[in-house]
Amino acid sequence: MDIPENLIELEHKAEEERGRLASVTDDDEYQAQRQRWRDTAAVVQAAIAAHAEAAGLNRYELEQAVKKAVRYPAEGAGE
Repeated sequence: MDIPENLIELEHKAEEERGRLASVTDDDEYQAQRQRWRDTAAVVQAAIAAHAEAAGLNRYELEQAVKKAVRYPAEGAGE
């Protein structure tokens, strides 16, 4: 599946925000960081849904392809 670079970039940003949760020890900061992650993830979901609809793709399959490309880039390179 051909995945637009902007979807890859958005998913990378969401993963970075999620990853920052591990280093937060203050409860208030944790909640703030969690909200930043959720906000970023919502942007990713909206972009995936919009692209899937415009391209006539299955949204779920596109989302899984984006996640795989970000989390396992070596596997996605050969497809």
